[in-house]
Amino acid sequence: MFTLIFLAALVIMVLTKLWLASRQIRHVARHRGAVPERFADTITLAAHQKAADYTVARTRLSMLEVLAGAAVLIGFTMLGGLHALNQFWLHVFDGGGYFYGVALIASVALIGGLFDLPFSLYGQFVIEQRFGFNKMTFGLWLADLAKMAAVACVLGLPLLLAVLWLMDRAGTYWWLYTWLLWVGFSLLLQIIVPTYIAPLFNKFEPLADEGLRVRIEALLRKCGFASKGLFVMDGSRRSAHGNAYFTGFGAAKRIVFFDTLLDRLDGEEVEAVLAHELGHFKRRHILKGSVKMFAFSLLAFMLLGWLSGQTWFYLGLGVRPSMDAPNDALALLLLMLAVPVFGVFVSPLLARSSRRHEFEADAYACEHASGQDLAAALLKLHEDNANTLTPDPVYARFYYSHPPAAERLAALHPHPQTS
Repeated sequence: MFTLIFLAALVIMVLTKLWLASRQIRHVARHRGAVPERFADTITLAAHQKAADYTVARTRLSMLEVLAGAAVLIGFTMLGGLHALNQFWLHVFDGGGYFYGVALIASVALIGGLFDLPFSLYGQFVIEQRFGFNKMTFGLWLADLAKMAAVACVLGLPLLLAVLWLMDRAGTYWWLYTWLLWVGFSLLLQIIVPTYIAPLFNKFEPLADEGLRVRIEALLRKCGFASKGLFVMDGSRRSAHGNAYFTGFGAAKRIVFFDTLLDRLDGEEVEAVLAHELGHFKRRHILKGSVKMFAFSLLAFMLLGWLSGQTWFYLGLGVRPSMDAPNDALALLLLMLAVPVFGVFVSPLLARSSRRHEFEADAYACEHASGQDLAAALLKLHEDNANTLTPDPVYARFYYSHPPAAERLAALHPHPQTS
């Protein structure tokens, strides 16, 4: 029965994603021929059509990824791939043990990553290249891949060992202790990523523009925000896309601007974008997001604690559990494989919450900077990043973490510039 439920959920998930993607492609293509009236004075037809073509190309690639992901999942579960891997590692490690569990999970992650590589390569070196966004060489792409694998091993393998040890030794409430470990690890990442990991991939230089730095520091004081520093990241080394973000927490908080963003926006527009980011912090969106993530992970660990003892859970997903050894690694893997299938329809709720936060951050920016400058900056970023101005409404409601440009600018329009 669980097999049928799982397969039905998988089919519904795949069909839903393909239907939404096809809606997006048709809607964007249908509106490709003319710039929406409210943007006619600021966005050229050529830029609008580039955004449409880029959106269609990325969406078509996503459809192939959905189908390939479903095929890999079926291969691991119903076709016995995971069962075969499990038997192989049980033989290698003489019936089990913590290192057996690490090897099993790492091998599944490696196989899944290998299936993802062609899509990553095509997206980077075909689609991004075709539309003028790719600045990456193949050597740099390989170097990034190697660094990410090394970071995953250095950080992920000890964590995985600790999780498997807790599952085996911590008793009835191992799932609670494991969750606490996960929370602590997530918070630790907020400290070490900006300081030690991000610099492995990009250069971060202190903001050198004195006039802009003075303007930003005045805004930070006005908003009561303390930061460890203002940094410019060499995003142009990899992509023509632009962005700005906060990273870290507590004493490790820092503000990062892509160099591509600073090249495109003037001082007032950069200030407005930063005010928006500050709005996320001041409205506690980051804290709320963390609380939601920790709550969902707690539920997931509780569910794992129950499912790990249910034979039907393993058999229903194509794996025969061991009768004389712990099945902790198997249970963890199967939950990670199954949750995305059953959790896909949570996406619209999370997207809706994120869009609400974006409106709140925009409102905060209008109180502490210029709504007109923020609107101008958003239009430039939409154009530079080739974000379509005419997304399918249903697709946007399901996936978009940011409001479509028309809705967002309509909300910004009534706000006058503050003194």
